[in-house]
Amino acid sequence: MSEVDYYDMLGVGRTASSAEIKSAYRRLAKTMHPDAGGTVGTFRLLREAYDTLSDPALRAGYDAGAAVAHTVRVPVRPRPRRRFGEEPGFVPETPDLAPEELDWWDFAGQDSRVRHGRRRGPGHTPVVLAVGGMVLVLLPLLTGVEFSTPVLVVWLLLTAGTAVLVQHLARGYLRVSRAREAYAEEFGGRLVFGSPGGEADELAQRLTADLLARYFTRLPGARIFHGLSWPGSVFADVDHAVLCGKRLVLIESKTWLPGHYETAEDGRLLRNGRTFLGGGSRLAESLAAYRDLVPGLTLRGAMIVYPSRSGELTTEDPDDLPAPPMTPETFLHEIGAWLSAEPSTVDHEALRAVRAQVTGRATSR
Repeated sequence: MSEVDYYDMLGVGRTASSAEIKSAYRRLAKTMHPDAGGTVGTFRLLREAYDTLSDPALRAGYDAGAAVAHTVRVPVRPRPRRRFGEEPGFVPETPDLAPEELDWWDFAGQDSRVRHGRRRGPGHTPVVLAVGGMVLVLLPLLTGVEFSTPVLVVWLLLTAGTAVLVQHLARGYLRVSRAREAYAEEFGGRLVFGSPGGEADELAQRLTADLLARYFTRLPGARIFHGLSWPGSVFADVDHAVLCGKRLVLIESKTWLPGHYETAEDGRLLRNGRTFLGGGSRLAESLAAYRDLVPGLTLRGAMIVYPSRSGELTTEDPDDLPAPPMTPETFLHEIGAWLSAEPSTVDHEALRAVRAQVTGRATSR
């Protein structure tokens, strides 16, 4: 048993409710988290206290161990508890879809040039017009043709128009060049910001991180994030996010028992037609928090569900629900097509706002 009393660590009594323990933990974590000036060791101990006291079985074992230690000074550790439905050594399979199976794959790769915000080069048509105009302007001078007064007026107007067009093209290319330089200086060549959870119960996060890296980096403008906090929080409240153009999807990764998952009309999560009590989601809260953070973006939520043991896991058609459960395959088809509507645009302001919410600011790619 730890020399530090977990109840004293959290500042709660031994009869504290689960809600009181959670509230105390979140309050202390805001000042004890390493990103807020605390130490890694202290925060780890705080998390250990919370993990123990928030689990009824571990808390009972801890309380029993504390009582024994108080009378006979013999430390007692609670035995690790296996999660219900856990299959030791089981790792869910992830999709290995061929490119032609994804409708958006080829479309996303048609234009590999990154557009920085709404800025893009002037294109070929204005350049052709400018070159043609310059030829028409210079041709009389090179051939020594003498102008009548009406022709001279037309020639002067054409010269002025060509000069304005050339100036406009030069400014356009300069804006694009400056935007690219500013992006490179601030963000470098990073496509992925943050890293997925590394704990044993965060396997689903690592599976999704691999999924996003393998498929969504196909979109030139896509930027991937792991471990995002809500504004004002120090926790990794959002598992993942993908930003592409003006669209942002917030993602949760879950490992749940095999079965069929869907969302009821009243918003309840169902498994095999019955209310599912084996896990929850905070996507609705996350979407609300991020709408305030990045009001100019279109937001969507997605919950990727992996089986926690052998067996088939299926989900209902998303039907444009705000945060439906999805299999990894459905997620790739549905969300990939949604993000590819604007596949090449990187919005600097939105990227900056979302990146600021990455906990720890670690970069994985």
